[in-house]
Amino acid sequence: MADKPDGILVLTFGGPEGPDDVMPFLRNVTAGRGVPESRLAIVADQYALFGGRSPINDQSRDLVASLRQELADNKLELPVYWGTRNWQPRLVETIQQMRDDGIRKAFVFTNSAFSSYSGCRQYHEDLERAVTDLKSSLDNRNHAIWAWPRFGFHRPYFNHPGFVEPMAQATMAAVSEHTLVRTGALAPEQVRLVFTAHSLPRPMADACDYEIQLQEAVNLVVDRLGPHRPTQVDIVFQSRSGAPGSPWLEPDILDHLDLIASDSLARSEPRVTPMTLVPIGFTSDHMEVVYDLDIRAANRAKELAIPLTRARTVGSHRLFIKLIRELIEEEVLGAKRLALGTMGPLPAHQGDQHCRAA
Repeated sequence: MADKPDGILVLTFGGPEGPDDVMPFLRNVTAGRGVPESRLAIVADQYALFGGRSPINDQSRDLVASLRQELADNKLELPVYWGTRNWQPRLVETIQQMRDDGIRKAFVFTNSAFSSYSGCRQYHEDLERAVTDLKSSLDNRNHAIWAWPRFGFHRPYFNHPGFVEPMAQATMAAVSEHTLVRTGALAPEQVRLVFTAHSLPRPMADACDYEIQLQEAVNLVVDRLGPHRPTQVDIVFQSRSGAPGSPWLEPDILDHLDLIASDSLARSEPRVTPMTLVPIGFTSDHMEVVYDLDIRAANRAKELAIPLTRARTVGSHRLFIKLIRELIEEEVLGAKRLALGTMGPLPAHQGDQHCRAA
């Protein structure tokens, strides 16, 4: 194909590597938003529960290493670079290295399967800003325009089999962790599935297809559970961070747990139906997943006597790494664009009208 990529950029959110990084990292994330230091200190306390270190960087390193091996095994000789939006390795430094290595066009992969401002357009904006900052800080009089890498992003992959299949596998594995399922006292289909995704401000959600894509992904995962398909499936949201009075996507996971326990009590049921949380809106077990689900939601479920398990995200699952390779092959080799369900493979977003902030 003409103008095909000659390099790969894995672009991730980034996270602190230790306690001394936490506050500088949080200031980077919230720069220009007027978030008070007192609020950042509260979030810093959450990181302290994990030694001041986010799991996302180690998970990103594992993904990059796995992708390099996957490309080598399939004779795709493309260098893989890694940059982060908010910490080390800094995106500007990664782009500088790509430029020094002679990369002219890079395929950009992010760990966001769905369309939204924060999960799509903001990555575009951060990349554009990094290139602009580099160009303004260096003397380019002796360099041709093509010396700077150009970038093309992946398409939404919420309905790609390499995302759906490992999510279905993880869901069934988590359902099977329930004691009553293991003893045969409860059929897997009797476990209530609660799919979670990052909440968005309502105006931001209205400006993209986030909710539509999320519902489709949930349907695809549930369909793959076969005879063990549950009769109760919910979609809830987590990790909202806006002002209390502003509308965000609901229900919140903690409110949902409260409601389920209350309904069960009102019906005088002997026990609350076991639940499995499925963080379908995320691709790695990063800080928001482990804090909001493994600590906050798990503690609330314990208080409410709700048996709870949590499915793992796709992480570096072999099918997810294969997904990345297949997305690359679409661009480099013109390979078939794979998608499950009825929405088909959507085009990669570009221009100024997609995934607006509001």
